Amino acid sequence: MMTRHPATEPLTHSAEDYLKAIYTLSGDAPASTSQIANRLELAPASVSGMIRRLSDQGLLDHEPYRGVLLTDAGRVVALRMVRRHRLIEAYLVEFLGYGWEDVHAEAERLEHAVSETLIERMAAALGHPSVDPHGDPIPGPDGAIDEPDYVPLALLEPGEVAELRRVGTNHAGRLRYIAELGLLPGVPVTVVARQPFEGPVTIRVNDTKQVVAHDLALLLLCVRDAND
Repeated sequence: MMTRHPATEPLTHSAEDYLKAIYTLSGDAPASTSQIANRLELAPASVSGMIRRLSDQGLLDHEPYRGVLLTDAGRVVALRMVRRHRLIEAYLVEFLGYGWEDVHAEAERLEHAVSETLIERMAAALGHPSVDPHGDPIPGPDGAIDEPDYVPLALLEPGEVAELRRVGTNHAGRLRYIAELGLLPGVPVTVVARQPFEGPVTIRVNDTKQVVAHDLALLLLCVRDAND
């Protein structure tokens, strides 16, 4: 049986990207090689090699034919990168005038380059936000993260009132379209109608009716109005 040793040398940017991607993909279920390859736009063979290396370093638990999960050590690294990424997104929107559709790619480039000192100064300048511009939770400096259990807009029933809290996409075109519909985190929505067989959802937002396709409504994560 091979003895695994936690990484003692600084990880490469590529390794950090893998761990962050696996955190995003896995949740409570293992992330598959194909999911990771699609997420990082890499060949499955390349992904398999990196998985073996990260597993040998004690950062991943790899179960053949099932997928991978982060170890405690891998989760620490992943959440540090998630924190960097989401704080940079928030800073770009708040202070540099970026649209929320443009910040993901910029944050991908910057998250490896900035120091921990700069990240914490960004956090302080922003007032230590709990979420980024898309409503994604920002881990604390200690790695603690609050992942609320939201319900997709697509699953709400007609007549229900909810508040949009999180938008589950980084696709620039989709984000631009969602913003044009006025569907930003914090906006209240009322479901007017929902067509069967994964049909579109009609909602009222800002006193205007909007029709949202089912696949897009699945990405709009809400909290039900407790008084509804």
